[in-house]
Amino acid sequence: MSRLIKLIWDFRGAVSAKTAEHHEIHLKEYIAAEKLTPNITGFDVLSEMYAIAFMVVTDETMIPVRDALKPHRAELFE
Repeated sequence: MSRLIKLIWDFRGAVSAKTAEHHEIHLKEYIAAEKLTPNITGFDVLSEMYAIAFMVVTDETMIPVRDALKPHRAELFE
């Protein structure tokens, strides 16, 4: 079984929540266009000035997705 990896984009500033929410839309579009599984995305508002958007990929798809979308960081998804 493949490991699941959470690719994360960080957004800071007064409009970080809206930016992260909008970025998730583009992540969903990318997943649909590339026919990727799993289809897991989201965004979290961590404070008034900091939010993240994320998508979950498998080990096998992590490198091409990373190179195409340039996330800021990644962690194992549990």
